[in-house]
Amino acid sequence: MNRNEALTKLKSRTAPFDIVIIGGGATGLGCAVDAASRGHSVALIEQADFAQGTSSRSTKLVHGGVRYLKQGNISLVLDALKERGRLCANAPHLVRHQSFIVPIYKWWDGPFYGIGLKVYDMLAGKLGLKPSKNLSKEETLERIPTLETEGLQGGVIYYDGQFDDARLAIDLAQTVYDHGGIALNYIKATGFEKTDGLIRAVHCEDTETGEAFTLAGKVIINATGVFTDALRRIDNPITPKIIAASQGVHIVLPKEFVPGDAAVMVPQTTDGRVLFAVPWHDHVIVGTTDTPVESIDLEPVALEEEIEFILKNAAQYLAKDPQRSDVLSVFAGLRPLVKAHDSEGNTAALSRDHTILISDSGLLTITGGKWTTYRHMAEDAIDQAETLGGLSALPCKTAELKLHGGRDVCPQTSADEMNGRLEAAVPTHFALYGCDAPQIQALIAERPELAQRIHSDLPYTMADAVWSIQNEMARKVEDILSRRTRILLLNAQAAIDSADRIAQLLAQELDESEAWAQSEAESFRTLARDYTLKPVAG
Repeated sequence: MNRNEALTKLKSRTAPFDIVIIGGGATGLGCAVDAASRGHSVALIEQADFAQGTSSRSTKLVHGGVRYLKQGNISLVLDALKERGRLCANAPHLVRHQSFIVPIYKWWDGPFYGIGLKVYDMLAGKLGLKPSKNLSKEETLERIPTLETEGLQGGVIYYDGQFDDARLAIDLAQTVYDHGGIALNYIKATGFEKTDGLIRAVHCEDTETGEAFTLAGKVIINATGVFTDALRRIDNPITPKIIAASQGVHIVLPKEFVPGDAAVMVPQTTDGRVLFAVPWHDHVIVGTTDTPVESIDLEPVALEEEIEFILKNAAQYLAKDPQRSDVLSVFAGLRPLVKAHDSEGNTAALSRDHTILISDSGLLTITGGKWTTYRHMAEDAIDQAETLGGLSALPCKTAELKLHGGRDVCPQTSADEMNGRLEAAVPTHFALYGCDAPQIQALIAERPELAQRIHSDLPYTMADAVWSIQNEMARKVEDILSRRTRILLLNAQAAIDSADRIAQLLAQELDESEAWAQSEAESFRTLARDYTLKPVAG
C-alpha cells in the first residue's frame, strides 16, 4: 500500500464508486473487504490511522463471549463462536488458540462454571477448539503457578482465540487493495453533497496537506464507531444520538505475573464484569473496565479509579499483588454501544450486537458489535448497501476468504520465497506478517543495519519500521510505535525512548525536514505519557 499512489488514484476517478466507506476500524475495513471481494468498486477513508481508535485497544481476544452466555444472549454467542472459527482459518498467522483457566475458590463455583463452559463447548459445535474440563488444585497451579493459593479449590480450563488487533486491521486494509479497492488513512469526511435530499458524495480533507476534494459514491457507509453520532449529525443536525460510549481500560504487566501459556479469566469482579489476565507478546494484559463516558475522544485516558479497580481485582487472584510500579503501560478504548432506553449509566448491560440504520438521505450506518463478529457485520452491511444503491447483488465471499498475510502466496511474494524458511536469527514476531515475512527478511539482507532493534527490551526491528512506512501507510511515530509494532502498548517508557529514532527514520523515508522530525517526536512523547502511570499524590 502506497498512500501517495492511492490518493492520486482516488482523486483522479471520475465515475462514482459503488460504495464509499467512512471509518477505518474493524467495521469499516471489514465492509471494504467484503464489498471489494464481491467485485464492487470501493473507497474507504479514515480521519486518523487505521484502527487508531477502539479497534487497536481491545483485550486481544477472538471469543464467543462467556459473559454473554451468562446473560442469556445465546444468538450473540452462537454468531461469535462461528466467526471465531472462521477468523482462525482465514488469518492463521494472527489468530491462535488460547487456553483460559477459571480459578475456583468456592466449591459450588466448580459445577456452576464447569457446566456453563460445557454449554459453551456445545454451542461451538464443529468449530470448537478443545473441550473444557475441570482441573484439580495441583493441575491448576501447574498451569498458572502465580495464582493465589489460599482457598483455591481447583479450576476449569476452556479455549478461545487470541490475536493482534491492529495488525489484523492492517491486513484487512491490504486485502482491500488485493481485491482492487482503495483504503486511505488521514482523510477526514467534512460534509456531504446531496441531490434531491439524497447523499451522492462525501466532502473530504487530506489532513496532511489540508487539500479538499469530493468523493462520489452510490452508497455511503458510516462505520465510524464511537464517532457515529457526529457523522450522523453532519447529515442531519437534529438526528437523535444512538451511541452510549463505554470506556475499557487495560494495564500491561511483565510476563512473570502470569508465566506460561494459559490465561486467567475471573468471571465475577466487583462491578459484575469478567476480568482477564492474558499472555500477549511476552507480556500480560489485564482488564477490562466498563465505565460510561460522555466525552468522545480519539485518545481516551484511563481514569484513576479504573486503574485501581484492575489492580485491586487482580491482586485477589495473583499470589504477587501487582503494584503501580509494575505497570509497563496502560491504555484505554471506547466501545460504541448502542443505547437502550433503560440503560442509563449501565453500559455493561447493553448488548454487543450490531445495529444497521439508514437515514432519510440514504446514509447507511453500521455500529456496535465487536472484533470477533466484524466479518458478519460487514456481510450484513454490504447486503443492505446493494439493495440501497441498486447495485448488483453479488455473493459474499468472506466466510472462507484468506486475508492478506494468511494466504499461501501474497501478491508480492513468490512461491519459492514462501516455501523458504526464515533463518533462526530473524525475530519470531515476523510470523505476524504471514507470507509477507520474507520481504522483511529481504530488507535486512539488503540493509543489515535494519536488523537493529527499535528498543533493546522488545523484539521489533528497524526493518519493521521501514516496511510499515513503505508498505503499510505509516505516517507518524505513533503509527509505528503503537499499531505497526505494539511498543507503546507493551512498554510506554520504551516507546518514549524510541520516539526520536523513529521520527528521524520517518523524516528520511518521507522526505521531511529535521524540524518536522523534532515536532513529530515531541508530539508522540506528549501522547505516550498518558500511557504511563503517574505517582499517586500523598
